Amino acid sequence: MDLGRIAWTEAFTLQQRVVAARKAGTVPDTLLFCEHPNTITLGRNARLQHLLASESLLRQKRVELHHTNRGGDITYHGPGQLVGYPILHLAAIRRDIGWYMRMLEEAMIRASAEFGVTAVREAGKTGVWVAKGGAAPEKLAALGVHLSRWVTSHGFAYNVSTDLRYFGLIVPCGIAGSGATSLEKLLGGASVAIAEVAERVAKHLGAMLNLEMRPVPRVQFMRELERAELSAQLGAPAEEILPAAAKVSGTTIPGAGMEAVRSDA
Repeated sequence: MDLGRIAWTEAFTLQQRVVAARKAGTVPDTLLFCEHPNTITLGRNARLQHLLASESLLRQKRVELHHTNRGGDITYHGPGQLVGYPILHLAAIRRDIGWYMRMLEEAMIRASAEFGVTAVREAGKTGVWVAKGGAAPEKLAALGVHLSRWVTSHGFAYNVSTDLRYFGLIVPCGIAGSGATSLEKLLGGASVAIAEVAERVAKHLGAMLNLEMRPVPRVQFMRELERAELSAQLGAPAEEILPAAAKVSGTTIPGAGMEAVRSDA
């Protein structure tokens, strides 16, 4: 589901709701896509010295700062960056967090290839990288995940048309000397629709995880999530609480369902 541009805190709250429902088995595996306004997040392994800007400078530039429970160090989110939050019951797919992270990378590597960009992994470094002409590799996409009872949250951030100047506020992922790049920069400034990138990443991620990907409108998604939460509260199957759910939401809720640690930033 595409959330559009959404504040990081709002997206995090929604993730928590979907994670709880996934643990309860009341929703299927779900992939959330979004963009965030200018935001810097600190993972569980973050070092404050990797934040290069003062609080006053962040306020001046209207950049939010948040501590998070994902793995990894420090990273930046902003407009033009495709953020993906897969919320999956990984135990039903494969009990291997390292393998899962490689699949996230592979999905973005394959999506990049469809735009004519050769992206790779770097030994000992998480994420998706691009190197040209013998220069130091630049990071195209970052990863940072959380795992609880084998249900995943957080995910990846893929630079499509991101303003790369904001990465100067941090030491990206705590790796000194490694710059960031974007798909549009690699394509010589050619415009790329973020929705097109999302579609291709979703396709490849579904193939990697052997999941059927079905896009769902936001309104339907939220109604289904509300229905699942009410089901858990009442201790009744979701199909038995349609009248109550409809009364709460003021609308008729469709019966269709939603479709779809460790880590470094």
